[in-house]
Amino acid sequence: MITKLATPGVYIDEISTIPPSVAEVDSAIPAFIGYTEIAKRYADGDLLMKAHKIDSWSEFLLYYAGKNSLGLGRPPLESSAGVAIDINEKTSDGTATGTTIDYEITVTKVPASLLQYNLYYAVKHYFDNGGGSCYIVAVNLQPNPVVFPGEIETGLDLIQEYDEPTMLCVPEMVYMSTADYNSTVQKMIAQASTLQDRLALIDPHVVTPESTTNPNGTISADVAIIRSAANGSVTENRYAAAYFPFLETTYSHGFDFDALTIGTHTKALTGVPVPSYAGGPISAIGPGSALYVKLKAAVNTAYVTLPPSGAMAGVYARVDSAKGVWKAPANEAVRNVIKPNLDISNREQENLNVDSLSGKSINVIRTFPGYGPIVWGARTLNGNDNEWRYINVRRFFMVVEESIKKSIQWAVFEPNTASTWVKVQGMIDNYLYQKWQQGALAGAKPEEAYFVKVGLGKTMNAIDILEGRMNVEIGMAVARPAEFIILKFSHMMQTS
Repeated sequence: MITKLATPGVYIDEISTIPPSVAEVDSAIPAFIGYTEIAKRYADGDLLMKAHKIDSWSEFLLYYAGKNSLGLGRPPLESSAGVAIDINEKTSDGTATGTTIDYEITVTKVPASLLQYNLYYAVKHYFDNGGGSCYIVAVNLQPNPVVFPGEIETGLDLIQEYDEPTMLCVPEMVYMSTADYNSTVQKMIAQASTLQDRLALIDPHVVTPESTTNPNGTISADVAIIRSAANGSVTENRYAAAYFPFLETTYSHGFDFDALTIGTHTKALTGVPVPSYAGGPISAIGPGSALYVKLKAAVNTAYVTLPPSGAMAGVYARVDSAKGVWKAPANEAVRNVIKPNLDISNREQENLNVDSLSGKSINVIRTFPGYGPIVWGARTLNGNDNEWRYINVRRFFMVVEESIKKSIQWAVFEPNTASTWVKVQGMIDNYLYQKWQQGALAGAKPEEAYFVKVGLGKTMNAIDILEGRMNVEIGMAVARPAEFIILKFSHMMQTS
């Protein structure tokens, strides 16, 4: 509206007839809290105990990874005590006088002597599974003797001040004591439920592998630790999702190969002056020899086992990008995984997916013939709640709430009158109509999929307006996943 007309002439007044639009926030930006080998950016200096956003794996290698002789990022260096290597020589005919020698190499990981840190590989797993941007909070440098829960919790406090992250990942929690694990899980869930704009991804504390004494592992006991740690209210648990078990990845540990020591070396031939390498370094073996090549291939198969949160954050990002945040992040392949470190059957998953007592559902990653490792669960830790049972429903509401909250800032201090209400309603209506068209909302018609109400006599009374409150009511019928598909077959009688 032209406010001053003092000089004769023609004036132009542009009238806005299009309501403001809702700019959707990013739905999959995890925050990784843990330990790195370095934490330094050239321009910003020290990155320790700072939340720093990166957009690629190469950035992580540049700022947080140790460097090789060429100045390139490399995995954390492991101690040679991290693996036990045994060589068994064999002859072609199985006798002590055969002429052709073959080698049987046994490489066994020694978990107690491996670095007790997962952040490097968890972030790599995130990017390899389709992840994009993420935040890194390096709480201290490796190698520390233990993971200090106080440092992790300080890192969680730090990321709480940042608005952009939508997921919390603490892959180092598996190395904590049970009490510290419980405290960390509770702090993650409390932050997510307080801010209501992020989801806590909970890793198992321990996954007991199958053995002769435990042919099926100890799934019930291991899962009970997760459920015991998530001891908040059902309102809080709807902001968390737990995954089980650990994952055997395709990543190799960062050993200095030539410095590794041979354990035992069983000789195949008698009376032949072939050197024994027992107790010596691999460097003593000729680099071009068949034994050297076989040893290198065998050591590379001592794969890294990881908690699933990093991969799952990548799966979330991949599904959001390809289909939308309203699609359940399940029945999706987990990349760079050989297998879960524990096979789980249908019967064993029953008690994980549906817990009639506590309602704390645990999502499982399983291997199916012809498909490989698959995410086979899409429930929050509030699995008995019909409203907030599914991860995609919780995350879609978070995205819509945050997007509308940020986009409606312009209306603060605007006149609380019909003209403003019409703009607000039109803005939100247009946004939800697009979501309905994309398939996020269920309903044959828009009015069956969502509603937006605002106005005097609808969502406000005279007191609300006098006290400066503009109430907007929004309802959405979010599409829910077909978790149980039931096929009913019957015999049809011959009719001719």
